Amino acid sequence: MSQDAWLQNYDATCRLAQEIAENIHERNRQQRTGGNPAKMNMTLRASLQKLKQQIIQLRETLLRAASSRRIMQSEADRRQNLVDDLVTREKQLSSIFRGDTAEPSRSSLMTGGGAQGPPANPWLIDEPEETRGLDFGEIKQQQQRVIEAQDAGLDALAVVITRQKQMGQEIGNELDEQNEIIDDLSHLVDKTDGKIRNESRRVKLVETKASSCGMLVVIVLLLIAIVVVAVWPTS
Repeated sequence: MSQDAWLQNYDATCRLAQEIAENIHERNRQQRTGGNPAKMNMTLRASLQKLKQQIIQLRETLLRAASSRRIMQSEADRRQNLVDDLVTREKQLSSIFRGDTAEPSRSSLMTGGGAQGPPANPWLIDEPEETRGLDFGEIKQQQQRVIEAQDAGLDALAVVITRQKQMGQEIGNELDEQNEIIDDLSHLVDKTDGKIRNESRRVKLVETKASSCGMLVVIVLLLIAIVVVAVWPTS
């Protein structure tokens, strides 16, 4: 399994810091013995600048990885602690190079003040218990297992979301069918209401005609009665 690119760059930065510490020790030795460390100083300035740039790159890469959630928050915090330790180490080396701080013993200069010999990685002093004693490859494997577990959880979540989406689509289709039925009923009600109004108008017309005919019959009967009375001989 290939090693994480960020961890590879971090490991290279650690080695550069150790190389700078060794060169500072050699530069100071030459100064004490009357040598001319001018070339060594030029090399150290370039190395310190490179160290600072690599630390900045590590921090920017870590921020991008954390913001895009390519790594777990606990791993991002652990790596941030490593970068902070590198920043402290770079400041210490720069101060010793300028002569602002007295040079410590060679062993502490190389290891950052370790007790009995340099550890496998001198920058992992505050490393979490679950990764303590592991090399970068083993840490990468452990992280990969965590990522795989997260992926499995995301796959299960995706299945649930897909099922819910299907249910939502089915509910939507059912609602569409119900809306079509309601529209048909509304159309039928409108047609029935129109027919009822038409029939009501016809009934009123018939009633009006019937009423008119009844009055006409009464008038005709009255006229006949008048005529009969008029022509009927009186005794």
